[in-house]
Amino acid sequence: MAGFSCGRQVFSSALLAAGVSLAMAAQAGSLTVKMLPGEKWWGLCNAFGREMPFTEKSGFKCDLRKDNYGHQSLSFLCSDRGRAIWCAEPVGVKMSGGEIALESDNGEVVLKEDAGRSLGEAYRYASKTWFPPTGEEPELLYFSAPQYNTWIELTYHQNEKDILAYAKSMVDHGLPPGIFMIDDTWQHGYGEWYFDRRRFDDPKGMMDKLHGMGFKVLLWMCPFVSMDTPAYRRVAWGMNPDDVKGYPEKGGFLVSSRRRAQYGQPPPAPINWWNGTSALLDLTHPNAVAWFDEQLSRLVKDYGADGFKFDGGGVHFYAGCVGLEGSSPKTFAHDASASPAAQSARYGDFALKYKGSEYRNGFGFAGKPVIMRLHDKAHSWDALRRLVPDMLAAGFVGCPFICPDMIGGGSWTTFLPGAPFDPELFVRSAQVHALCPMMQISASPWRVLDAEHQKLFSRAVELRQRFAQRFVELAKESARTGEPMMRNLEYCFPGNGYAEVKDEFMMGDSLLVAPVMEKGAASRKVVIPPGKWKSDDGQVYSGPAVVEVATPLSRVPYFEKQAAQR
Repeated sequence: MAGFSCGRQVFSSALLAAGVSLAMAAQAGSLTVKMLPGEKWWGLCNAFGREMPFTEKSGFKCDLRKDNYGHQSLSFLCSDRGRAIWCAEPVGVKMSGGEIALESDNGEVVLKEDAGRSLGEAYRYASKTWFPPTGEEPELLYFSAPQYNTWIELTYHQNEKDILAYAKSMVDHGLPPGIFMIDDTWQHGYGEWYFDRRRFDDPKGMMDKLHGMGFKVLLWMCPFVSMDTPAYRRVAWGMNPDDVKGYPEKGGFLVSSRRRAQYGQPPPAPINWWNGTSALLDLTHPNAVAWFDEQLSRLVKDYGADGFKFDGGGVHFYAGCVGLEGSSPKTFAHDASASPAAQSARYGDFALKYKGSEYRNGFGFAGKPVIMRLHDKAHSWDALRRLVPDMLAAGFVGCPFICPDMIGGGSWTTFLPGAPFDPELFVRSAQVHALCPMMQISASPWRVLDAEHQKLFSRAVELRQRFAQRFVELAKESARTGEPMMRNLEYCFPGNGYAEVKDEFMMGDSLLVAPVMEKGAASRKVVIPPGKWKSDDGQVYSGPAVVEVATPLSRVPYFEKQAAQR
């Protein structure tokens, strides 16, 4: 990564002995921190959950200025020695030789030596000081009931008949109604945010029926606009086919500095993304904001949409990393000084207007009441093992309201007839979801599982519902305090050697969860923290200890902390 050796300072104990703090000594925009012996660090992006904690032995680099790696990112690190690093702007990071080198293009990078005495204290200091919570609660239905998403069952064939049948099948099988997401291709086209009348005879009636079943309905949404549509012409050139007045200004998309100007301005840049090539909204431009808000407000008003599943908007799209060959570098149509991360953050801020929406990736959402989802996971045991560390890491980028993608994985090809499919994996995935902050169902259990595995799946949902109200209260607490809902053992029980425990987690301070993420595992070892803990099978354990528990497919081990006796 270019630039790390230029103008940086390595800070030694001699500086500290002289009374000069690292934060004061650092040059604006760059900082190198020497790790203490045995020190462990967490943060930056929850895509790196498996690599955490970062240690003296870590060889690692990332650049949040150019990418958020499909997840949530923040220029923040905290350690189990109570130290914390912060920059309000995205940074490039390189770890090697026991040093952490950070660079920002236009922000000061600082180190707080005495943020606390432990990991939890350092995080709480940082949250209060640098990214305090707004105090606004997210939509609590996410925590009191499972979510339902039509993607796996309908993929690019969303339609009224099958959507209603999918929703009814969940209710008919005794599952509680919750957030219901209608995924991509409900719309006429990208940027043409109208229900496709070829597949939706009565979209308002469909929405009313879903509401009547008890669901709150989200519509899939993205910031891309196909470049041969009325929507494109309206935003790009200020031409409104429905209103001769149009907009007072032209523009509203990212533009390429290499493309010849048309109609008095550079034309929008074609951006490659997973569904093709499109223009990308520049939400620093008033045209883009006005147009996008107009579309979404209409969907709320006319159809009763309760929110949106905001997809896309990743930093790498704005950085031009996935642009057409030869189209980079890109400039922005309205605010050329806005960084790619700032553009991505604008998309996330726009989403906040529509409470109850889900958002997948971006930079700098710490402290905001945004529902986040992990990047799509494969249908594999390795992907299942990533869920816990990635969700734990989300807490260290200030995003406590995190969903572990879809049960069984988000790859629709896995669930096609004849594709390799593992019912044991599906059940174990449901069990992980059951005691996480959120649980999302997409592949229909009634289609992909036999009767016996269906029963085990339903038991996982029942388990979640037993804890639903506790999770609602925990979400309220996180909205108020900024602390993660889902916490690693080192956060809750510092100094016990738990930093490397990545296959267990705490929900709050009193529920320990030890899910099974190995195929065919008849038992597993569980680290029991200090105190008395009552397990799901009624046994009481005294910690600290390591115990072996039986793990038939019908069981997800969990332990509730018992009040100390006087």
